[in-house]
This record gives sequence, C-alpha cells and structure tokens, in this order.
Amino acid sequence: MIRIDNLSKNYGSVEAVKSISFSLGDGEIVGFLGANGAGKSTTLKIMTGYLTPTSGNVYVGDKNIIDDCLEIQKSVGYLPELNPLYSEMKVHEYLKFHAAIRGIEGTDFTYALKKVVADCSLQGVVHRTVGNCSKGYKQRIGLAAAMIHDPKILILDEPVTGLDPNQIVEIRGLIKKLGKEKLVLMSSHILQEIQATVDRIIIIDQGSIVADGTSEELISDSQSMIQLHLDILNAEENDIQDMKAVIPAINVKTVKKSEDNVKVTLEYQHTSDPRKEVFNYAVDKGWVLTEMSLSRKNLEDIFRNLTGKNSGETDA
Repeated sequence: MIRIDNLSKNYGSVEAVKSISFSLGDGEIVGFLGANGAGKSTTLKIMTGYLTPTSGNVYVGDKNIIDDCLEIQKSVGYLPELNPLYSEMKVHEYLKFHAAIRGIEGTDFTYALKKVVADCSLQGVVHRTVGNCSKGYKQRIGLAAAMIHDPKILILDEPVTGLDPNQIVEIRGLIKKLGKEKLVLMSSHILQEIQATVDRIIIIDQGSIVADGTSEELISDSQSMIQLHLDILNAEENDIQDMKAVIPAINVKTVKKSEDNVKVTLEYQHTSDPRKEVFNYAVDKGWVLTEMSLSRKNLEDIFRNLTGKNSGETDA
C-alpha cells in the first residue's frame, strides 16, 4: 500500500503540490487526472524518488521516500511521459541494460526477460532495433523496462499518449492484466481511456486533490441537477413559463422559439423525476411533444467543472 501524507512541492514561489494526502491499496488500478500544470507529474516524480518533497512524505509499507528512497525504488516500476528509449539498441539489449542497472544478470535475467516479453507481447520485436519499432511497441518496451525487476507497484505517466485507437486498446488490456497482480497508478489526458481502464479516479487541480472515487461515484456526487430537453409544437411561451407553478420540481432554464417549434430546457434535482408530470402537462395544453431527452453529466463534464480554471498551462 502507498500512503501520501501532506505532500507539498514548491518551485521557488510556485506551489506545484499543496499538502495533498491519499492512499492506494494493493491490487488497485488508479487514474490520476489533472489539467496541464495541476501537479500530476510532480507528484509522480516525488512518489518514484526523482524529486524531493518540500514537505510531507510518501510511505510504501513501513518505508518512506525520504529515508528509504532506494529501497522503495526497488519495488516501483516507473514509465515517465517521455519514454526514455535508446533507439539504436536492440530490444533485448535495452531490457538487459535496465536489468543490469538493477543487478539482474545471468539466469535471473533470462527468466525476467522471458516474463516481460510474454507479459508485454514483445515476442515479434525482441531482436529488432528499438528505433524501428512502432509507437505502440515502443510503449510496450518502456513498460517492459519498468517491469523487468517485477515491481509490486507500477506508476505510468501518460502511457497511451500518441497511440492510435488500436494501440490504446492493446495497452489498456495490458494495464488491466497487470492490475490483477500489481498496484497501478496511471495518469492520462484521455478521459475515456481512464474511465475504461481504472477502478478509481483521483483528480488534482492547482496542486490540490479535488475529487477521489470511482467514475460512477464522481458522476453521482455531481448530479445535483439534471437537464430535460423538450422539442414542442403548438406551445405558447406563457404556458411554458407557467409550468413551474404546476410542477414545482422543475425550473425552466432556456426557451428557444422558432417558426415551427419551441426548444425548452428544464432542470430538476437528480432525486426527483418529473417527466410524467411534464408529459401530462403537455397533453393538457394540447402540445405536440416531438422530443423528451435527458442530459446527464459524464466524466468529461466533471473534469471540466473541477479543473476548468487551470487549463492551458505547462504541466508541473
């Protein structure tokens, strides 16, 4: 298990991470989301020992990142956003290089290589030059290098950036497979991919944690209001505005009238469902109701609402 305890990181006068705390359990796949400049990469670099926190600490079991950095790094595999590959090396040479850094040699390396090649489906490129591999295979090679020492924890910074849809599906399947054996923390700007891959989502904005839960929980928590869209023929605007007096649960948000119809947006609390009353009201008024559709928030809406103030900056 990993525990982040009041973690802060300042770059001069800039507070990149502001006293954040959260825990990650074994066997979880967790998505770490944030707009550019939110503090995602800074947090991941501190968790992997590449940066020293200004204050606070990261605990892995009974060890902490300040006093036991090298010990923690033995149990962590890290794939940074900029995949650090040596394009002139053969794939097996590159993996051997990473293994040697960690003291894995001889028969131990032979076993480790066989395992990561199988796990990352690199059988077809293991003797190919890294620079001649596709972007999808390069991501797999980076993952294999991060896994060569069989870590209990995998931290992946933007693992699907630049991949085509087929490659994204392949990496998603691999991450899900790895999540059955390891704790996986991954950041991504592709919200649909996060939603399809992870068990839990943590959102950081301007250095602070602003949400933590499953995608269903985050959407449910934000569903204070639901919008109901109507397309109506034969409606008078006064009757539309009077609907609130008859159906107290709704608010009339917008009314857009054209020559042939009126488009109406109603809002109501997610704890109520006034659609039957709205339909009956339309019948009583002699309206022709050609559309009644709900608009519910999705993960992208939640992300934009929580992080909209910080978009467009350089990532920290």
